[in-house]
Amino acid sequence: MPETTIQIFDTTLRDGEQVPGCKLNTKQKLVIAEKLDELGVDIIEAGFPVSSPGDFESVVEISKIVKNATVCGLTRANENDIKVAAEALKLARTPRIHTGIGTSESHITHKFKSTQEKILERAYEAVKYAKSFVEDVEFYAEDAGRTDNEYLARVCEAAIKAGATVLNIPDTTGYCLPNEYGAKIKYLKENVKGIEKAILSCHCHNDLGLATANSIEGVINGARQIECTINGIGERAGNTALEEVVMILKQHPYLNFNTNINTSMLYGMSQLVSDSMGIYTQPNKAIVGSNAFAHSSGIHQDGVIKNRETYEIIDPKDVGVTESAIVLTARSGRAALAYRAKNIGYNLTKLQLDEIYSNFLDLADTKKEVNDNDIHQIIEKSKVYKEIISA
Repeated sequence: MPETTIQIFDTTLRDGEQVPGCKLNTKQKLVIAEKLDELGVDIIEAGFPVSSPGDFESVVEISKIVKNATVCGLTRANENDIKVAAEALKLARTPRIHTGIGTSESHITHKFKSTQEKILERAYEAVKYAKSFVEDVEFYAEDAGRTDNEYLARVCEAAIKAGATVLNIPDTTGYCLPNEYGAKIKYLKENVKGIEKAILSCHCHNDLGLATANSIEGVINGARQIECTINGIGERAGNTALEEVVMILKQHPYLNFNTNINTSMLYGMSQLVSDSMGIYTQPNKAIVGSNAFAHSSGIHQDGVIKNRETYEIIDPKDVGVTESAIVLTARSGRAALAYRAKNIGYNLTKLQLDEIYSNFLDLADTKKEVNDNDIHQIIEKSKVYKEIISA
Protein backbone atom coordinates (compact mmCIF):
# COMPACT_ATOMS: atom_id res chain seq x y z
CA MET A 1 0.00 0.00 0.00
CA PRO A 2 1.43 3.45 -0.94
CA GLU A 3 2.89 5.52 1.89
CA THR A 4 0.29 8.21 1.19
CA THR A 5 -2.69 5.85 1.61
CA ILE A 6 -4.17 5.93 5.11
CA GLN A 7 -5.77 2.65 6.16
CA ILE A 8 -9.24 3.01 7.66
CA PHE A 9 -9.87 0.63 10.55
CA ASP A 10 -13.59 0.61 11.32
CA THR A 11 -14.62 -0.40 14.83
CA THR A 12 -18.33 0.45 14.61
CA LEU A 13 -19.22 -3.18 15.36
CA ARG A 14 -16.92 -3.38 18.38
CA ASP A 15 -16.14 -0.05 20.06
CA GLY A 16 -19.19 1.59 18.48
CA GLU A 17 -21.51 -1.07 19.83
CA GLN A 18 -20.36 -0.33 23.39
CA VAL A 19 -22.82 2.56 23.52
CA PRO A 20 -25.43 1.66 26.19
CA GLY A 21 -28.67 0.41 24.66
CA CYS A 22 -27.23 -0.09 21.16
CA LYS A 23 -26.81 -3.85 21.06
CA LEU A 24 -26.96 -5.31 17.55
CA ASN A 25 -27.90 -8.88 16.73
CA THR A 26 -25.81 -10.98 14.34
CA LYS A 27 -28.11 -10.35 11.38
CA GLN A 28 -27.83 -6.56 11.81
CA LYS A 29 -24.05 -6.81 12.16
CA LEU A 30 -23.80 -8.79 8.94
CA VAL A 31 -25.73 -6.12 7.02
CA ILE A 32 -23.46 -3.38 8.37
CA ALA A 33 -20.27 -5.41 7.80
CA GLU A 34 -21.21 -6.07 4.18
CA LYS A 35 -21.82 -2.35 3.61
CA LEU A 36 -18.55 -1.43 5.34
CA ASP A 37 -16.77 -3.79 2.95
CA GLU A 38 -18.47 -2.05 0.00
CA LEU A 39 -17.60 1.34 1.49
CA GLY A 40 -13.93 0.42 1.18
CA VAL A 41 -12.73 0.22 4.78
CA ASP A 42 -9.43 -1.63 5.05
CA ILE A 43 -10.10 -3.37 8.37
CA ILE A 44 -13.38 -4.28 10.06
CA GLU A 45 -13.10 -4.91 13.80
CA ALA A 46 -15.96 -7.40 13.99
CA GLY A 47 -16.11 -7.82 17.74
CA PHE A 48 -14.59 -9.11 20.96
CA PRO A 49 -15.05 -12.89 20.52
CA VAL A 50 -14.44 -14.02 24.08
CA SER A 51 -16.91 -11.50 25.55
CA SER A 52 -20.06 -13.50 24.73
CA PRO A 53 -21.33 -16.39 22.55
CA GLY A 54 -23.22 -13.80 20.47
CA ASP A 55 -20.08 -11.80 19.77
CA PHE A 56 -18.17 -14.98 18.89
CA GLU A 57 -20.89 -15.99 16.44
CA SER A 58 -20.94 -12.52 14.87
CA VAL A 59 -17.18 -12.58 14.24
CA VAL A 60 -17.47 -16.07 12.69
CA GLU A 61 -20.33 -15.04 10.38
CA ILE A 62 -18.73 -11.73 9.40
CA SER A 63 -15.52 -13.61 8.57
CA LYS A 64 -17.49 -15.70 6.09
CA ILE A 65 -19.00 -12.82 4.09
CA VAL A 66 -16.34 -10.09 4.00
CA LYS A 67 -14.65 -10.18 0.60
CA ASN A 68 -12.09 -7.40 0.66
CA ALA A 69 -11.39 -6.01 4.14
CA THR A 70 -9.25 -7.58 6.84
CA VAL A 71 -11.47 -8.97 9.62
CA CYS A 72 -10.20 -8.26 13.11
CA GLY A 73 -11.05 -9.62 16.55
CA LEU A 74 -10.18 -7.87 19.83
CA THR A 75 -8.57 -9.63 22.80
CA ARG A 76 -6.95 -8.86 26.10
CA ALA A 77 -3.37 -9.95 26.72
CA ASN A 78 -4.16 -13.50 27.79
CA GLU A 79 -3.98 -16.86 26.04
CA ASN A 80 -7.66 -17.78 26.28
CA ASP A 81 -8.83 -14.51 24.70
CA ILE A 82 -6.35 -14.90 21.87
CA LYS A 83 -7.17 -18.58 21.29
CA VAL A 84 -10.92 -17.84 21.13
CA ALA A 85 -10.35 -14.94 18.72
CA ALA A 86 -8.21 -17.13 16.47
CA GLU A 87 -10.99 -19.72 16.38
CA ALA A 88 -13.62 -17.07 15.51
CA LEU A 89 -11.44 -15.71 12.68
CA LYS A 90 -10.66 -19.09 11.09
CA LEU A 91 -12.81 -18.48 8.01
CA ALA A 92 -11.67 -14.91 7.34
CA ARG A 93 -9.80 -14.39 4.08
CA THR A 94 -7.47 -11.96 5.84
CA PRO A 95 -7.63 -12.28 9.65
CA ARG A 96 -6.09 -9.99 12.26
CA ILE A 97 -5.87 -10.44 16.01
CA HIS A 98 -5.90 -7.19 17.99
CA THR A 99 -4.35 -7.74 21.40
CA GLY A 100 -2.89 -5.47 24.03
CA ILE A 101 -2.71 -4.14 27.54
CA GLY A 102 -2.79 -0.85 29.49
CA THR A 103 0.55 0.94 29.67
CA SER A 104 -0.09 4.15 31.62
CA GLU A 105 1.05 4.45 35.23
CA SER A 106 -2.62 4.61 36.25
CA HIS A 107 -3.44 1.32 34.51
CA ILE A 108 -0.28 -0.44 35.67
CA THR A 109 -0.70 0.60 39.30
CA HIS A 110 -4.47 0.57 39.82
CA LYS A 111 -5.91 -1.72 37.16
CA PHE A 112 -3.24 -4.42 37.05
CA LYS A 113 -1.42 -3.81 40.37
CA SER A 114 1.72 -4.63 38.47
CA THR A 115 5.04 -3.13 37.34
CA GLN A 116 6.33 -1.72 34.09
CA GLU A 117 8.61 -4.71 33.53
CA LYS A 118 5.83 -7.25 34.04
CA ILE A 119 3.52 -5.36 31.67
CA LEU A 120 6.35 -5.33 29.12
CA GLU A 121 6.61 -9.12 29.41
CA ARG A 122 2.85 -9.61 29.09
CA ALA A 123 2.76 -7.42 25.97
CA TYR A 124 5.55 -9.44 24.35
CA GLU A 125 4.01 -12.81 25.23
CA ALA A 126 0.53 -11.80 24.03
CA VAL A 127 1.77 -10.71 20.61
CA LYS A 128 4.00 -13.77 20.31
CA TYR A 129 1.09 -16.10 21.09
CA ALA A 130 -1.25 -14.29 18.68
CA LYS A 131 1.45 -14.56 16.01
CA SER A 132 1.30 -18.35 16.30
CA PHE A 133 -2.25 -18.19 14.87
CA VAL A 134 -2.18 -15.34 12.34
CA GLU A 135 0.42 -13.35 10.47
CA ASP A 136 -1.25 -9.98 11.04
CA VAL A 137 -1.18 -8.96 14.72
CA GLU A 138 -2.07 -5.51 16.00
CA PHE A 139 -0.92 -4.48 19.47
CA TYR A 140 -2.75 -1.80 21.47
CA ALA A 141 -1.13 0.11 24.34
CA GLU A 142 -4.28 1.12 26.20
CA ASP A 143 -4.17 4.66 27.63
CA ALA A 144 -1.09 5.42 25.52
CA GLY A 145 -2.21 9.05 25.58
CA ARG A 146 -1.25 9.24 29.27
CA THR A 147 1.74 6.90 29.02
CA ASP A 148 5.30 8.21 29.36
CA ASN A 149 6.77 8.31 25.84
CA GLU A 150 10.04 6.61 26.75
CA TYR A 151 8.26 3.65 28.35
CA LEU A 152 5.71 3.53 25.53
CA ALA A 153 8.58 3.26 23.05
CA ARG A 154 9.97 0.27 24.98
CA VAL A 155 6.58 -1.45 24.91
CA CYS A 156 6.30 -0.84 21.16
CA GLU A 157 9.78 -2.28 20.60
CA ALA A 158 8.81 -5.41 22.54
CA ALA A 159 5.62 -5.80 20.49
CA ILE A 160 7.53 -5.45 17.21
CA LYS A 161 10.14 -7.95 18.38
CA ALA A 162 7.31 -10.41 19.12
CA GLY A 163 5.91 -9.91 15.60
CA ALA A 164 3.38 -7.06 15.75
CA THR A 165 2.54 -5.62 12.34
CA VAL A 166 0.48 -2.67 13.65
CA LEU A 167 0.95 -0.55 16.78
CA ASN A 168 -2.25 1.04 18.07
CA ILE A 169 -1.58 4.20 20.13
CA PRO A 170 -4.95 4.95 21.81
CA ASP A 171 -5.85 8.21 23.46
CA THR A 172 -8.26 6.11 25.52
CA THR A 173 -9.60 8.92 27.68
CA GLY A 174 -9.63 11.58 24.95
CA TYR A 175 -7.31 13.74 27.08
CA CYS A 176 -4.52 14.66 24.66
CA LEU A 177 -4.38 17.97 22.84
CA PRO A 178 -3.69 17.60 19.09
CA ASN A 179 -0.10 18.86 19.32
CA GLU A 180 0.57 16.47 22.23
CA TYR A 181 -0.85 13.46 20.40
CA GLY A 182 1.00 14.36 17.20
CA ALA A 183 4.24 14.75 19.14
CA LYS A 184 3.73 11.31 20.72
CA ILE A 185 3.37 9.68 17.30
CA LYS A 186 6.42 11.58 16.03
CA TYR A 187 8.45 10.46 19.05
CA LEU A 188 7.58 6.81 18.42
CA LYS A 189 8.31 7.13 14.72
CA GLU A 190 11.76 8.50 15.51
CA ASN A 191 12.73 6.49 18.59
CA VAL A 192 11.28 2.96 18.33
CA LYS A 193 13.79 0.44 17.02
CA GLY A 194 12.31 -1.57 14.16
CA ILE A 195 9.43 0.87 13.63
CA GLU A 196 9.76 0.40 9.86
CA LYS A 197 8.34 -3.12 10.36
CA ALA A 198 5.03 -1.87 11.77
CA ILE A 199 2.26 0.63 11.01
CA LEU A 200 1.42 3.23 13.66
CA SER A 201 -2.32 3.55 14.25
CA CYS A 202 -4.45 6.31 15.84
CA HIS A 203 -7.34 5.33 18.10
CA CYS A 204 -8.75 8.52 19.60
CA HIS A 205 -11.74 9.14 21.85
CA ASN A 206 -13.86 12.27 21.86
CA ASP A 207 -14.21 13.14 25.55
CA LEU A 208 -12.99 16.68 24.89
CA GLY A 209 -14.20 16.85 21.29
CA LEU A 210 -10.69 16.34 19.90
CA ALA A 211 -10.81 12.82 18.43
CA THR A 212 -10.83 13.91 14.79
CA ALA A 213 -8.18 16.61 15.27
CA ASN A 214 -5.93 14.19 17.17
CA SER A 215 -6.24 11.52 14.48
CA ILE A 216 -5.32 13.97 11.74
CA GLU A 217 -2.32 15.19 13.77
CA GLY A 218 -1.32 11.57 14.23
CA VAL A 219 -1.35 10.99 10.48
CA ILE A 220 0.61 14.20 9.80
CA ASN A 221 3.26 12.94 12.22
CA GLY A 222 3.65 9.43 10.85
CA ALA A 223 0.62 7.24 11.62
CA ARG A 224 -0.77 5.37 8.63
CA GLN A 225 -3.96 3.90 10.09
CA ILE A 226 -6.95 5.60 11.70
CA GLU A 227 -9.36 3.67 13.93
CA CYS A 228 -12.83 5.15 13.78
CA THR A 229 -16.58 4.55 13.73
CA ILE A 230 -19.49 5.62 11.57
CA ASN A 231 -21.07 8.78 13.07
CA GLY A 232 -18.32 8.78 15.71
CA ILE A 233 -20.33 6.47 17.97
CA GLY A 234 -18.61 4.69 20.83
CA GLU A 235 -17.83 4.53 24.52
CA ARG A 236 -18.75 7.68 26.50
CA ALA A 237 -18.47 10.68 24.11
CA GLY A 238 -17.58 8.41 21.21
CA ASN A 239 -14.70 7.72 18.85
CA THR A 240 -13.13 9.42 15.87
CA ALA A 241 -15.83 9.80 13.18
CA LEU A 242 -14.91 7.91 10.02
CA GLU A 243 -16.74 10.35 7.73
CA GLU A 244 -14.88 13.32 9.23
CA VAL A 245 -11.30 12.06 8.89
CA VAL A 246 -11.96 10.66 5.41
CA MET A 247 -13.37 13.96 4.12
CA ILE A 248 -10.64 16.03 5.80
CA LEU A 249 -8.02 13.99 3.97
CA LYS A 250 -9.96 14.29 0.72
CA GLN A 251 -10.64 18.04 0.99
CA HIS A 252 -7.05 18.95 1.91
CA PRO A 253 -5.01 17.54 -0.99
CA TYR A 254 -1.88 19.40 0.14
CA LEU A 255 -1.67 16.92 3.03
CA ASN A 256 -0.94 14.37 0.28
CA PHE A 257 -2.95 11.54 1.85
CA ASN A 258 -5.85 9.50 0.53
CA THR A 259 -8.06 6.57 1.58
CA ASN A 260 -9.82 3.72 -0.20
CA ILE A 261 -13.25 4.94 0.93
CA ASN A 262 -16.07 5.41 -1.59
CA THR A 263 -17.24 8.70 -0.10
CA SER A 264 -20.53 8.74 -2.05
CA MET A 265 -21.69 5.99 0.35
CA LEU A 266 -21.05 7.97 3.54
CA TYR A 267 -24.50 9.46 4.03
CA GLY A 268 -26.26 6.14 3.38
CA MET A 269 -23.84 4.36 5.71
CA SER A 270 -24.56 6.92 8.42
CA GLN A 271 -28.31 6.39 8.06
CA LEU A 272 -27.92 2.59 8.17
CA VAL A 273 -25.92 2.66 11.40
CA SER A 274 -28.19 5.25 12.99
CA ASP A 275 -31.35 3.27 12.14
CA SER A 276 -29.85 -0.11 13.15
CA MET A 277 -28.59 1.12 16.50
CA GLY A 278 -31.46 3.48 17.24
CA ILE A 279 -29.05 6.37 17.80
CA TYR A 280 -30.25 9.83 16.83
CA THR A 281 -27.62 11.68 14.78
CA GLN A 282 -27.48 15.35 15.76
CA PRO A 283 -28.64 17.62 12.90
CA ASN A 284 -25.45 19.69 12.98
CA LYS A 285 -23.18 16.61 12.81
CA ALA A 286 -20.36 17.29 10.34
CA ILE A 287 -20.65 15.62 6.92
CA VAL A 288 -23.73 13.46 7.59
CA GLY A 289 -26.04 15.55 9.81
CA SER A 290 -29.39 16.61 8.34
CA ASN A 291 -28.26 20.26 8.46
CA ALA A 292 -24.75 19.68 7.09
CA PHE A 293 -25.80 21.09 3.70
CA ALA A 294 -28.84 23.12 4.77
CA HIS A 295 -28.95 26.93 4.63
CA SER A 296 -31.53 29.16 6.33
CA SER A 297 -29.78 32.54 6.64
CA GLY A 298 -30.64 34.93 3.80
CA ILE A 299 -27.01 35.97 3.27
CA HIS A 300 -25.85 32.34 3.05
CA GLN A 301 -28.76 31.30 0.84
CA ASP A 302 -28.08 34.10 -1.64
CA GLY A 303 -24.41 33.11 -1.82
CA VAL A 304 -25.11 29.38 -2.28
CA ILE A 305 -27.75 30.01 -4.96
CA LYS A 306 -25.24 32.12 -6.92
CA ASN A 307 -22.35 29.70 -6.39
CA ARG A 308 -22.48 26.65 -4.10
CA GLU A 309 -18.82 26.99 -3.11
CA THR A 310 -19.52 30.38 -1.49
CA TYR A 311 -20.62 28.60 1.70
CA GLU A 312 -19.95 24.89 1.03
CA ILE A 313 -16.49 23.36 0.97
CA ILE A 314 -17.86 19.90 0.10
CA ASP A 315 -20.08 19.00 -2.84
CA PRO A 316 -23.05 17.22 -1.20
CA LYS A 317 -22.96 14.56 -3.95
CA ASP A 318 -19.44 13.59 -2.83
CA VAL A 319 -20.91 12.14 0.38
CA GLY A 320 -24.15 10.81 -1.09
CA VAL A 321 -26.45 13.79 -0.41
CA THR A 322 -28.59 14.70 -3.44
CA GLU A 323 -28.34 18.48 -3.13
CA SER A 324 -28.00 21.43 -0.77
CA ALA A 325 -31.16 22.44 1.07
CA ILE A 326 -32.50 26.00 1.02
CA VAL A 327 -34.64 26.11 4.16
CA LEU A 328 -37.15 28.95 4.36
CA THR A 329 -37.38 30.68 7.74
CA ALA A 330 -37.91 34.22 9.01
CA ARG A 331 -34.17 34.74 8.37
CA SER A 332 -34.47 33.91 4.65
CA GLY A 333 -34.23 36.60 2.00
CA ARG A 334 -35.93 37.27 -1.32
CA ALA A 335 -33.40 35.22 -3.30
CA ALA A 336 -34.23 32.07 -1.33
CA LEU A 337 -37.99 32.59 -1.69
CA ALA A 338 -37.66 33.17 -5.45
CA TYR A 339 -35.47 30.06 -5.74
CA ARG A 340 -37.91 27.81 -3.89
CA ALA A 341 -40.90 29.30 -5.76
CA LYS A 342 -39.18 28.58 -9.07
CA ASN A 343 -38.61 24.97 -8.01
CA ILE A 344 -42.39 24.49 -7.70
CA GLY A 345 -43.27 26.29 -10.93
CA TYR A 346 -43.45 30.04 -10.24
CA ASN A 347 -41.11 32.42 -12.09
CA LEU A 348 -41.56 35.65 -10.15
CA THR A 349 -40.65 39.13 -11.32
CA LYS A 350 -39.03 41.55 -8.89
CA LEU A 351 -42.31 43.38 -8.25
CA GLN A 352 -44.24 40.12 -7.75
CA LEU A 353 -41.55 38.89 -5.37
CA ASP A 354 -41.75 42.13 -3.33
CA GLU A 355 -45.52 41.66 -2.96
CA ILE A 356 -45.25 38.04 -1.89
CA TYR A 357 -42.19 38.45 0.33
CA SER A 358 -43.98 40.58 2.94
CA ASN A 359 -46.72 37.91 3.23
CA PHE A 360 -44.02 35.26 3.45
CA LEU A 361 -42.38 37.03 6.40
CA ASP A 362 -45.70 37.29 8.23
CA LEU A 363 -46.10 33.51 7.97
CA ALA A 364 -42.43 32.75 8.66
CA ASP A 365 -42.65 34.62 11.97
CA THR A 366 -45.29 32.11 13.13
CA LYS A 367 -43.58 28.88 11.91
CA LYS A 368 -40.18 27.25 12.31
CA GLU A 369 -40.04 26.49 8.59
CA VAL A 370 -42.07 27.48 5.52
CA ASN A 371 -42.69 24.53 3.19
CA ASP A 372 -43.68 24.21 -0.48
CA ASN A 373 -47.38 23.95 0.33
CA ASP A 374 -47.13 27.20 2.29
CA ILE A 375 -45.54 28.91 -0.71
CA HIS A 376 -48.42 27.77 -2.93
CA GLN A 377 -50.93 29.23 -0.45
CA ILE A 378 -49.07 32.53 -0.08
CA ILE A 379 -48.96 32.99 -3.86
CA GLU A 380 -52.59 31.92 -4.39
CA LYS A 381 -53.79 34.48 -1.81
CA SER A 382 -51.64 37.29 -3.17
CA LYS A 383 -52.92 40.23 -5.23
CA VAL A 384 -50.63 39.26 -8.10
CA TYR A 385 -51.68 35.59 -8.34
CA LYS A 386 -53.57 35.96 -11.66
CA GLU A 387 -50.68 37.93 -13.09
CA ILE A 388 -48.22 35.17 -12.06
CA ILE A 389 -50.15 32.24 -13.52
CA SER A 390 -50.96 34.06 -16.77
CA ALA A 391 -47.30 34.82 -17.45
